[in-house]
Amino acid sequence: MKSFLTTTAFALMASTAMADTITLYTSQPNADAQKTVDAFMAANPGTEVDWVRDGTTKLMARLRAEIEAGNPQPDVLLIADTVTLEGMAQEGLLAAYQSPEAANYDAALYSPEGYYYSTKLITTGIVYNTGIETAPTSWADLVDPVIKGQIAMPSPLYSGAALIHLATLTGDESLGWDYYENLSANDARAQGGNGGTFKAVASGEKPYGMVVDFLAIRNKADGSPVDFVFPEEGVSYVTEPVAILSSAKNMDGAQKFVDFLISQEGQDLVLDMGYIPARDGMGVPEGFPAREDIKLMAFDPATALENAEANKARFAELFGAE
Repeated sequence: MKSFLTTTAFALMASTAMADTITLYTSQPNADAQKTVDAFMAANPGTEVDWVRDGTTKLMARLRAEIEAGNPQPDVLLIADTVTLEGMAQEGLLAAYQSPEAANYDAALYSPEGYYYSTKLITTGIVYNTGIETAPTSWADLVDPVIKGQIAMPSPLYSGAALIHLATLTGDESLGWDYYENLSANDARAQGGNGGTFKAVASGEKPYGMVVDFLAIRNKADGSPVDFVFPEEGVSYVTEPVAILSSAKNMDGAQKFVDFLISQEGQDLVLDMGYIPARDGMGVPEGFPAREDIKLMAFDPATALENAEANKARFAELFGAE
């Protein structure tokens, strides 16, 4: 009898441990992912997080393979962009969850059905080498023939943030595809990701560029000869959204994770990491303008998803398929 009771107790303990574990797939940098998980577990004693970190493209390939095999592993996704999650929502792969924390967010920053919630704002603006004579103030400045051949930007064929940037600017009435045609005519170099673009500008190889905000602002603080501009027309943005899989094995734990990330405590953590929090009423990291002075350009994930392949094809026609 004693052996049976002991075995039963261990089985119950194992079952409880299983129920209180969630699996996270994230594209956050490793240090950020560890901070996020540690903070969540501290705020939710007894709930453990198993996490896997990789780039969004590789994570999605892994998840797709798991889905095909009938055994998706993650309860929660925390990845780069809303367009990827919009596609998953349309396929029925995400669970709708109406978080009570959503009341503290602009409606443009989460799915109205509750399929995903933005956790931060990572904008794309203009970086320039401080060795130049005149600082740019608008997107229009990059198509000035005076700086022909001096512009670098990440390719939307390589970078998810660059693809969203393309969708945002081409969807703007004052810019549109004419703007990218003018960039092409101005011999803008479009290849690789944000890191390569930043290095080209910092070195002076290409004195002007389009890049994500924190890359330029953090490196400027560390002494790099660059500055960053939030253009007067506004900026595009990615939001590192969080979502729950419809196949989640621990739905309760997954909902707690979502609530934590978009709560005041979770958004304080985002700020501490050096990003702009998505939640209303928050501050900004050192080196950034006040949140109310950052103009976000209009963006619709569903439209961007619908146009993604056509946008890539047209971009490749203008700039090549590198």
